[in-house]
Amino acid sequence: MRSEKWVSPLLLLQLCCFSCGSCGKVLAWPMEYSHWINLKVLLDGLIQRGHEVTVLTPSATVFVDPGNSSLFHVVVVPVTTNSEDLASFWEKSITFAIYGDAKTSVFEYGAAMHELHLIYSSQVKQQCEGVVLNKDLMRTLKDARYEVVISDAIWPCAELVAEMLGIPFIYSLRFSAGNALERHCGGLISPPSYVPLPLTALTDQMTFMQRVKNMLYFISFDFWFQNFYMKEWDQFYSDMLGRPTTLCETMGKAEMWLIRTYWDFEFPRPYLPNFEFVGGLHCKPAKPLPEEMEKFVQSSGEHGIVVFSLGSMVKNLTEEKSNLIASALAQIPQKVVWRYKGKTPATLGPNTRTYDWIPQNDLLGHPKTKAFITHGGTNGIYEAIYHGVPMIGVPMFADQPDNIAHLKAKGAAVEVNFHDMTTADMLNALKTVINNPSYKENAMRLSRIHHDQPVKPLDRAVFWIEFVMRHKGAKHLRPAAHDLTWYQYHSLDVIGFLLACVTTVVFIVIKSCLFCFRKLGKKGKKQKRA
Repeated sequence: MRSEKWVSPLLLLQLCCFSCGSCGKVLAWPMEYSHWINLKVLLDGLIQRGHEVTVLTPSATVFVDPGNSSLFHVVVVPVTTNSEDLASFWEKSITFAIYGDAKTSVFEYGAAMHELHLIYSSQVKQQCEGVVLNKDLMRTLKDARYEVVISDAIWPCAELVAEMLGIPFIYSLRFSAGNALERHCGGLISPPSYVPLPLTALTDQMTFMQRVKNMLYFISFDFWFQNFYMKEWDQFYSDMLGRPTTLCETMGKAEMWLIRTYWDFEFPRPYLPNFEFVGGLHCKPAKPLPEEMEKFVQSSGEHGIVVFSLGSMVKNLTEEKSNLIASALAQIPQKVVWRYKGKTPATLGPNTRTYDWIPQNDLLGHPKTKAFITHGGTNGIYEAIYHGVPMIGVPMFADQPDNIAHLKAKGAAVEVNFHDMTTADMLNALKTVINNPSYKENAMRLSRIHHDQPVKPLDRAVFWIEFVMRHKGAKHLRPAAHDLTWYQYHSLDVIGFLLACVTTVVFIVIKSCLFCFRKLGKKGKKQKRA
């Protein structure tokens, strides 16, 4: 392809210039939004250790900026979608995910989300085909001798590229729908009796009906995964590798799964040696605030401040919602720093300032911060845990309801329903979290657990990546479950054999008893005749 002519010289130049004997070469396959933020922190950590990083990114991207990549190399893969259309797709998807379920039936909502998933898969497949079908690019990647591929597990194809290049690969992951990828492809044990599935907003302390709900989600996610998600990719992977295979079989060869949570947040559950929990790897000490913002924060006096952000994906609220929230904020004595891009709410109080962007981590680490109003994104809640800040959760979609459910169970957050909330609901939640000392105490307890680790999460993640690079994989950590069929994994063949043995023994015993009874019966009749 003409647009790829410059790629080969660039990668060959990398190969020639890279001469650090103790360092390695890393190939990254990124995703968008918070997924990219987390992966970039990991890549920056590898770069600081002297490793050379190359990022394969589609020409249509929202967050990965090829022009701002002085620390790592970027290879742009041409796709037919442009960045504006991609951004529009994500915005429409997010808007529907937030507001759609309030206007449609469960079945209509599910069908619409499935349609969005098909569009998403099509975009991923464009990027995948742009790499694996480009023989010149694949040859150049092969010649570059990368030692490991890193990607997000819910963005397919990186494992296919790694398999075709013959190099190990590692996943960075928050979770997949219903933990389907982790369970089916990673072999992670997830008993539905006490392990709540993602997207259920349940905890590990479930009532009978909640366990019924968890099991129904378990079955429905498995059905969707087996009949829709996998089938989209299985044939493509088989064609590319020239042998019958599946997406799940290929994913199962991952050397490590770096899960972006930790036991300060997670409920206790079984896990495997090639699953490492590295939640909060992006967290760091707070830096000084910009001068103007610091003055505003200091003007709060003994009341302190409230930090409010709905993350990078939610850029706007409806006028009704923004006015409702602004009215609640205007009634508290604290000053409020609100990340907000929409029209200024008519009810905005003098104690509240809105900003297009805020240094969220630095604000959460400020000694005057009393509470954090959050949508419940993993990055934000880990920054709050890191700094010991209690939260008011306003979850909307994806992992957010689950994240807030976890924090509520641990006593560090109060939830406000986004769709049904009133000004009074938000005001009461703020007063509860700020005035009830138990929320601050619980947040500080989680913070102490998070900090009380022998190795920092980022260092631990980098260690395992380097471990895989040094040893050309980590097959000794891979469970034998990957080599078993589904009926062998559940011991159905053994159970069937034992049942057959028991049935045979019982059958023989019964037949023997009947034979003996008949013999005794005949003997008794002969004696009577005699």
